[in-house]
Amino acid sequence: MSENELERDVEELKIKSIIGFDGSTNNGLIVHPNGKHILYPLGNKVAVQEWSTKKQKFLVGHTNIISSIAVSKSGKYVASGQINHIGFKARVILWDFDKREMLSQHEHHKVRVEAVTFSKDDKYVITLGGRDCGSVLVWDIEAQQVLCGSQVARGMQGDVSVIQAMTRRGACFITGGEYHLSVWRICKEARNVRCIDVAMAKLRRTVLCLDTNERDEFCYCGTTTGDILKVRFYFHHDVEILEPVKQPSLVGCWARLTRKKLPRGSVDLYQQGVRAIKLLFNGLLIVGAGDGTVELVEESTPKSAADPTVKLPSIPALRVFKTTNVNGAVTSLQMIDDDTVLAATVNAEIYAIRLDDFNAELIVTCHTSSIYDIAFPNNFSEVFATAGKNDVRVWSTSTAQELLRICVANFNCSSVVFAVDGKAILTGWSDGVIRSFTPLTGRLIYAIPNAHNKGVSALTTTSHGRVLVSGGCEGQVRLWEVSPFRQELICTLKEHKGPVSAIHVNVFDTEAASASTDGTCIIWDLERHCRMQILFAKTLFMCVRYYPTGVQILTGGSDRKLAYWEVLDGSLVRELDGSPSGTINALDISPTGEHFTSGGNDQIVKLWKYQEGVTTHIGVGHAAVVTAVRFSPDGKLIVTCDASGGVFLWECPQQEPKPKETQKPTIEKTIPDGKSPKSTGRNGKEEDIRDLPSVRSSRSDKGVARSCGCDSGRSCESGRSSSGSFCGRESVGSKAEGCVGEMDAGDACSTRSGRSDRSSQQRK
Repeated sequence: MSENELERDVEELKIKSIIGFDGSTNNGLIVHPNGKHILYPLGNKVAVQEWSTKKQKFLVGHTNIISSIAVSKSGKYVASGQINHIGFKARVILWDFDKREMLSQHEHHKVRVEAVTFSKDDKYVITLGGRDCGSVLVWDIEAQQVLCGSQVARGMQGDVSVIQAMTRRGACFITGGEYHLSVWRICKEARNVRCIDVAMAKLRRTVLCLDTNERDEFCYCGTTTGDILKVRFYFHHDVEILEPVKQPSLVGCWARLTRKKLPRGSVDLYQQGVRAIKLLFNGLLIVGAGDGTVELVEESTPKSAADPTVKLPSIPALRVFKTTNVNGAVTSLQMIDDDTVLAATVNAEIYAIRLDDFNAELIVTCHTSSIYDIAFPNNFSEVFATAGKNDVRVWSTSTAQELLRICVANFNCSSVVFAVDGKAILTGWSDGVIRSFTPLTGRLIYAIPNAHNKGVSALTTTSHGRVLVSGGCEGQVRLWEVSPFRQELICTLKEHKGPVSAIHVNVFDTEAASASTDGTCIIWDLERHCRMQILFAKTLFMCVRYYPTGVQILTGGSDRKLAYWEVLDGSLVRELDGSPSGTINALDISPTGEHFTSGGNDQIVKLWKYQEGVTTHIGVGHAAVVTAVRFSPDGKLIVTCDASGGVFLWECPQQEPKPKETQKPTIEKTIPDGKSPKSTGRNGKEEDIRDLPSVRSSRSDKGVARSCGCDSGRSCESGRSSSGSFCGRESVGSKAEGCVGEMDAGDACSTRSGRSDRSSQQRK
């Protein structure tokens, strides 16, 4: 197969859903005018989510992180601007909302697009550049070209960060920033914009947000000081007259009315500034502050300026009706219906607040910083866990909603794994402690302090769940015998000279492979507690995985290579170019072994065929380096995460299963009615004879193991025989959650002897 044929065969992975929200973008949460969808930036994509069903679609076209977003008054258009590298132009894209496709784009701003808005009549897209640009541009939607532009800040004015169109006048808009508040008019015939500064007298404020009333009479502006400015525009009652009758001026600077005893001359201001403001039709204001406070207030008659207890220029004039807190600086306030407001925070969370009781309900949440690991429970694809800074979170794959959050403040969780029976979540932390939590409530079961003196960097467990294998930043690999009541160190394996980046145990629980940044990958014997093989390469090993049969391992590292290694002798079998530009940070092999996936610093997720070593699909969309990838146990999903806190759920391409040669029955003609040689268990399900355990109790019915008496949805703990051998089946009739089967040595010997007699008769 030629290279051109391979390139044509590469397809794109389909995104099922993305768990993420960029709460740091001012006014980044937008409710569509149809009331059914919400829009928000997510890395370099614009997410369009249906509010009732939570289904997501994405507008793809940006090359870097999106910094601003806006929706037209009619809901027909969507505009978004992005950030770019210093020295390069930032892109602004105009989208068709109904068709979900790009209409036009331009790159005239330097480095960053600070804000974007639509005119009232949907004729213009008005964009505001960042600190390196400092200009405002008017894009004609019909002509698809820049109509005009101008520098915004003048004289003593600083950075301008807020822009909003007027409600009734399509050719007018207002800008605000550091010591800046101006009203603008677009002159299409002259192809320019005219600016009128708001008369602020000696008042100096930095405007963070603003909102105008429906008649373009007043404007309320939130400031970093914590007060709210009220500005009068003095527009003519005729909306066709765009020039104000006289210069817009400041009406007042309002603070909260309070009953608290304050020092003489002090007023009650919003802590950390007013970050978001929303003016309702009945004249009430919803105010979001930097400390997470959200309040419903009303403007009342201000106190007299002659009052000696009032410190000018802030005058108490806001009466608070209801208040709540959303545990983070508020960046967006949007009305989803008549009695519900959505509040977005810098902690990447969206709260729904009902106006009648003003209780905040968490609707959307995600990680706010880098994610280090992903884990699925054993043979259960409905949930998965992610490990990040300060917390471990459990998510639902069907709804993409957070189910559980386990917080450990000021520490990073480097690795997470589910216990085999699903009754515990095992985590490794940067403080060197291994912690085990309950999966439903997040309660701490046990903790192993000082498991590694420089922090736990990797963690895995054996299939029976009694042995825990951990790796540390000091280079040691340690084996632990764990139970809810006792945790004991078995041995310490000291070979690596650098941090252990990944550990994986083979399917037989006899070997473990550890990858390290010292350039070595070591295969350990878990039974004799010694080194079996050591693999050297000129790379920093970042990830390692066993093939499902346990005969090969797959590694990736800083040399951008994907390497196949033989476990028996440690020889290099094959080497692939995993990425043309960046380090391979993570990889995983599918449960069937037909495919594997990789991700790295190039921010691209790749799906490979294991035997052919070719790329079949790629996934593009991560806004930062990919840090972890995992297949779901059923092989239908690929979950990836990145350093920005985004979690992507990709649909894994499913192929029709091909029958293997070893699965074809040799006595097919001797079976009547064309039935396959499969036995039927007591629950009515078909069982393949090869899937039965090799060790079976003599008490079983005709050599067929009995099913466990407990709930079939739970994973049961396997039993032990009296001779110390591990029994792979549950005991007959046991009802407890952890089912332990017993088998005496005589039964085991009789079973083996009977098996040997039958085999000898077959040879004769």
